[in-house]
Parts: sequence; C-alpha cells; structure tokens
Amino acid sequence: MRNAILRKVLHIMLAVFAALVLAGTVLAQQQNDRKPASNLLVRVLQAKGILTDDEAAMVSQASTADEAEGRLARLLLSKGIITQADYDQTVGSAVVQASADGAARARIVPAVLRLPASSGGSVASPDAQAAQKPAPAPVIPAVAPIRVFPVDPPKREGLVPDLKVGPVRLKPYGFFKTSVVWDSSSPKGDDFPLPGFIAPGLGGSFDTGPDSVHEFHLKARAMRLGSNFEWVDPSPKVAITGRFEFDFEGNFSRASNRNISTIRSSMAGIRLAWARVDYAASEHVGIHALFGQDWTPFASSTLPSLLETTGLGVGFGTLYERAPQARFGFTYNAGGSRSVKFQPEVAVVLPSYGNLPGGPDAGAALGLQLGFGERQGVDSGRPEVQGRIVTQFRLDTADGVPPAQLIFSAMQGERRVIVRAADVPAAFQAAFPNGASARSSRNGYTAEVQVPTRYATLIAKYYNGEDLRFYFGGQLFSPFNDPTGLSGVVSAGGSGNIDGSAPILQFATDASGAPVVVPQRPVRSSGGFVNLGLPLSRIFSADPSGRNNAWTLYLHYGIDFAKARDVRKFTAAGTGNRVKSDLASAQLAYKLNNWVTFAVEQSLYRTRAVTGTTPAGATILLPLFRGNRSREEHDLRFEFGTIFTF
Repeated sequence: MRNAILRKVLHIMLAVFAALVLAGTVLAQQQNDRKPASNLLVRVLQAKGILTDDEAAMVSQASTADEAEGRLARLLLSKGIITQADYDQTVGSAVVQASADGAARARIVPAVLRLPASSGGSVASPDAQAAQKPAPAPVIPAVAPIRVFPVDPPKREGLVPDLKVGPVRLKPYGFFKTSVVWDSSSPKGDDFPLPGFIAPGLGGSFDTGPDSVHEFHLKARAMRLGSNFEWVDPSPKVAITGRFEFDFEGNFSRASNRNISTIRSSMAGIRLAWARVDYAASEHVGIHALFGQDWTPFASSTLPSLLETTGLGVGFGTLYERAPQARFGFTYNAGGSRSVKFQPEVAVVLPSYGNLPGGPDAGAALGLQLGFGERQGVDSGRPEVQGRIVTQFRLDTADGVPPAQLIFSAMQGERRVIVRAADVPAAFQAAFPNGASARSSRNGYTAEVQVPTRYATLIAKYYNGEDLRFYFGGQLFSPFNDPTGLSGVVSAGGSGNIDGSAPILQFATDASGAPVVVPQRPVRSSGGFVNLGLPLSRIFSADPSGRNNAWTLYLHYGIDFAKARDVRKFTAAGTGNRVKSDLASAQLAYKLNNWVTFAVEQSLYRTRAVTGTTPAGATILLPLFRGNRSREEHDLRFEFGTIFTF
C-alpha cells in the first residue's frame, strides 16, 4: 500500500515538473526570484488528507518555490510516505555555477524527481546530475503536545487505511508499555500514586504502619489498542469517521476464581467509542457532531507528558475525563499567515460522580451497581452541560512545529440523593412520609494553553470549581453533609441512600424546630499544572538522521487544592485530613525509532494535611503517618519504562 501511494505521488510530481520544464526560458530566467504558485501536488495531498490544512499552508507560505518543494519533501519524509533514500534521490541541492565573467555564483537548482531504481529508470536534469553535495537532512521536530481532539476537521477519504471491510476503512494503532516502579511510600498497595492520607480501606485509618511502606512494582498491563474508522459517504462535503479504543487498566475482577491468580486478572475497559459526522458548509466553515464516549470538552483538552499513565497526576492537578456525550460545534478557518482557526463546541454529557460506597449495605451496593455513585447524577433528571472554545494558530512557523492553542472550557451539572420512606429515621417519618432527597450542584471552568516552539513546548492548565472528584480534582473528595445551624442530626437508616453510596443523607431540626434534610455541599477546589517539553536533540543540533535525534526532557509541576474551610466542616476532631497535593517530576525519554521509546522518570508526590478547628471549635489533630502525627506525607517515585508503539 505504501509503495503504491509513493508511486502515485512520484507520478504526480513528474507531471508537475514536466509542466515547469515546458514553461520555457522565461521561467528559467526568473528562477531565483519566483514565488510559489498554487501547487497541484499540495492540493492533491491536502484533499487526500495526507497533508493537514496547517501543513499545506506552511508549504504555500514559503518565500520561493525551491523552499516550498523542500518543505513538502520533508513533510512527506516525516509522515513515512517516502523513505530517507527516496528523499535523497528526489531533492536537488545547491550548486556552484560559473558566471559569464568567470566569477562563481551560487544558484538553487529546482527539486528534481528521480524514480527509484526498481521503477526501471530515472529522470534528472543536467544540473541535478552535477550536484556535488547531498540534500539537507530534515529538521528534528519540536515536542508535540498530546492532542486528544482535532481542530482541523477530517476530510472525506482522508484516512489512509491499513484494512478495508466493505465500505469501512480501518487504521489500527496502539502501544504496549512495561515499567519498573519503586515508591518510597505506597500505603494503599496501588501501582499508581494517589494523594496521601487516604485510608487503606473502608473504615480504616490514615496510618501507614511502622514505616512509610516502600513498594516495588513491575507493570505489564499498560497496553492500549484502538482503531480509527471512516465510512465513505456519497456526498463530497460529508466525512464520517469514528474511533474505538480500549486498554487493560481496568479494575480487577471480583470473581472468586481470581483469588488464586490475582496479578493476571486485569480487565479490558473501553476508553473511547464514538462516531463523528463533519459537513463542509463552505470554504472556511465546517460543522460537526460527535456521538459516543470521548474526552470531555471540560478540562480534558490538555494533558501532561508523564510516564505514569495509569494515574496521570490524578489528585495532583491534571484534571481530565472521558464520558458518554453528544457534542456539536463548528470550525471557522480564518486563514492568514498564522493559519488561525476558531472552534466553539457544546455537549450534553452523562452526569457521573464516582462517589464511594457507604452505609450498612455497602457490600451489596457494590454488587448491584455498575459504578459507584453513578445514580446520583442520572437521578437529577438532566444532563451535564459542557462547552469549550479553542483558538488555534501557528505561533512558530519553523519546520516541524505544530500550531499553538488557547482553550477555555466550562461545565454545569447536578446530582440528587434519594432516601426511601422505609429508611427515613422514625423521628422524621411524619415530616417525610414518602421519603426524602437532597441536591447539590457541580460547576467548573478552565483556562488551558498549548504553546509549541522549535526549542520548547509549554502546556499549562488552571481550573476552578466544585465537586470535581469525577475529574480527579478537589483532593478526590465527595460532597459532604453540612449541619451548620442545625441540631438533632440523625443519619438515614436501613440501606441509607437508594444507590448505596456516601455520604448518607441526614435529617435534623432547624432553629425553629422544623424537621429538615441536612444539605449536602460540594467541596470547592482549584489547581492546575505546567508541563515543559525540551527537544534536547534539536537544541544541541544533533544529526536528524543519526541515532541521537530523539532525546527529550519533560519537566512537570502540578497542584490541587481543596478549600480548607470546606474540609474542616467534614473532618472529625482528632482525625486530620488532606487538603493539598502537589507533584514535581522530570522525565528523560529516548526514541530509538518510530516504534520503540525508553524513558526514565523521577517524581515527588506530596500531600499536606489540614489544620485548625472544626466548625464546633474542636481542634483538628494531624493525621498519622509512620505511626506519628505528620503535616505531610510524601512519595519519592522512580519509574523506568519501555514503550512499543504501532
């Protein structure tokens, strides 16, 4: 397939360059100052989806035709359409030609196509045959951000498939990662880090025992598989695409036969499963709709480059999620020298909360529900509404640098907790004969940037909101009962909440003596991260065709705050609780080739405890860590991994 595509590209290039030769001596006399015209080859490659709009614009913005041809050749090389040998054979170089008065002057020779030896011949100009030095090697690309959503809409028949099943085109992809991990403190026994001062089990304490619990792990379950899809529609303005992706990072099965061989029982879980329809309304406007499970518009647009992908900084300032949704938006291509694009989107998303199981019937609730606390969102009777607006532009127009993005997102949702009549405490049965319920809201907003340049790539995010547990923020706290100003507080009996999750609804009397439901409040929080990628090989001018062309250093810092005032309200006197966690890490990665990468990451995960007094005035003691009252719990983590990509 690749060779067929290459032959088609080469034949088209032959036709273009033959037309240039037939243009005559006038074109030859204007060789040095000619400007790149609309290039047939670029348009064909753009229409086929081999070149993106930004890449086509980068080629077209070249100051001379020779520069444009060089940029195009380097792009085809970086995409694997042509090999290094093809590149060396097809791109001309500068030669020195004697002038009429005997002086030497430099002249750029147009790129001349040579067919591979297997094609049965070659075409070359006399100047190209006289070239004395090889074509310049391609540049080392800048660090590319992790892009989980496209601003450039997919083009009809733009997917170059590896497989075809009837009208469906498929292009599989994936990676497999094995890593060796050592933690200075991992009291929960997980092979990924979580904020400190979390009880090892339900009803447990924060204490780690006589020491900080050093742990060694060798992870072999980080395997991700997926495929991109395209269904070719008869309309030339419609593109129908899709993606399915899963990995083996799911929970362990609860089946009893796993008690003997637990480490081999990780299960596959769906990450992404969506289909998308794009309609080219005009030259500058594209409309799209997506249906299925995808990255949420709120908070998920920027992700840090971390070797630890099981947790990916959960509770330490990352903030992201994937959820079922119906998303609608459009893309406006303003064009210009910076290739500016705008993309606003709005989505209705499944309202999910992921609260912990609790109450007397917690064990049964685990068996009855697909996920913890999912009913609380859907019981609100309304979707979660999310929105995002993206501005994309080329900040650095150098070769190998992707465009920058400025992103703003927001969301609003609601949960509802229900208690059945039989579980209402006896003293409140008369006031709530049919049962009771309480609601709380979830709100949030983010500001995110992705700024690639030739020598550094900055990714940053700031977020603020309430009840962000499902998005891995707010120190992973669920909403809490707030009995401030109330008396005679009693929790629901029997099974507790109808979904069996915490916190259990409570009842009390207000200042006038009237029975009321204790309100449940969300925990307010804020945080974010800064991730800096440095292409060491490019910075130190390594040979792009050598083995040292892919060294990259990533520096990362993330932090997540829960509002201390909220944490104090639900922290019992003498127990202590977490309030803030941060992460600092450095990763050195070496890409052996397009398929194999080695990386080593050293990180420090820290959690701070809340201090002060409860609303009732009781002193909050520091939690236990290594058997002692401690203000901070930390984990010095080392990880070495090998990633095989396909």
